[in-house]
Amino acid sequence: MHHLVLEDYIAAVEAAQARRDRLTAQIAAMLPDWTLAPVVAALQAMRGMALVNAATLIAELGDLSRFANPRQLMAYLGLVPSEHSNKRGGLTKAGNSAARRLLIEAAWCYRFPARVSRELLLRQEELPKAIRQIAWKAQTRLCARYRRLARTGKPANVVTAAIARELAGFVWAIARQVTIPAH
Repeated sequence: MHHLVLEDYIAAVEAAQARRDRLTAQIAAMLPDWTLAPVVAALQAMRGMALVNAATLIAELGDLSRFANPRQLMAYLGLVPSEHSNKRGGLTKAGNSAARRLLIEAAWCYRFPARVSRELLLRQEELPKAIRQIAWKAQTRLCARYRRLARTGKPANVVTAAIARELAGFVWAIARQVTIPAH
């Protein structure tokens, strides 16, 4: 009986992986026709921002040039602390919850030491040097900050939310480097 259950679980995992691969291929196929495709490609220079994460983030946020500065983007995402009579509280969680979740998921990658993996190097290969420099600056800063905040004893989810907030600023900076073609 245990063997039947195990085989069923394995089949479920394989079906989920096949579905994921199909959806990823569909996103990749649709991307070249999208006006925001250059922003998606540029965001993939960052750790934690592979194709699906970058495309979904930009689909949720749209053109980031509508935000005059990174603080506006952070506030839109609800990644800023609430305030109650001069006392800071938790995140406001206002704005786009799907985009906030994507950034928090990406922020978990920064708990590891800064390095450029082979996969990341391949994603960065054809990107301008300015974008690669912003991505590297983000990685070194966010990895160091993650460890520094974790050493102070803050809970991992609080640290990750703080990293996601700063990550939003780097996303904004990279998006500003990309020229979006006119419609």
